[in-house]
Amino acid sequence: MAHLVYYTFSELPSEMVDILVKDLKKYDESVKESVVRDEEGKPSVEVTKGLRKSSNTWVDSSNWVGGFIWYYIMRANRENFMYDIIDIDGGQIQYTEYKEGEYYDWHNDDDIGRCMVNDKLITSADNHGENIAILNGQYVRKLSFTIQLSDPKDYEGGELEFECGDESFFAPNKKGTIIIFDSRTKHRVREVKSGVRRSLVGWVVGPRWK
Repeated sequence: MAHLVYYTFSELPSEMVDILVKDLKKYDESVKESVVRDEEGKPSVEVTKGLRKSSNTWVDSSNWVGGFIWYYIMRANRENFMYDIIDIDGGQIQYTEYKEGEYYDWHNDDDIGRCMVNDKLITSADNHGENIAILNGQYVRKLSFTIQLSDPKDYEGGELEFECGDESFFAPNKKGTIIIFDSRTKHRVREVKSGVRRSLVGWVVGPRWK
């Protein structure tokens, strides 16, 4: 039986994560407040308010980090999901920071309602409107992924929590953990109590569900 959430615990060494974090520092100047889009695909202060408070920027998937992320995506898909997937959504990966008091409340990265909309492209943040291939191909998000960049001792709170049926559970937060899950799975990042939680987040698209 396939699982909604797939973990890779220790195959990304701490030293590799440190190199990745160091490389991502060149994006620091472009980090800005995260924005959630409405049903029309437009940035919405009203939708964002109360749902999400964080900062992020975008890293092109052609960056070297995209290569090894794609390996783990393909491995997880082969071993667990077996979905028809094509590429990383918008060719971009989100670098996200949650500081004290910041969070992302319960949400899904995709759902059947979005899949049924034929004439709109619903995606997120700065890559909205740039992903013409997804619009023309009627692709949908099938898998979501996150890489834990922060050491758990560097922050408090900020747990990544999943809801599956009537139960919920926390994802492991070991530095370097790669988490891949069905994009329809409800999840949240709980409020950070202290410190900073950093992660890389992205979505994998494929042909619409049949």
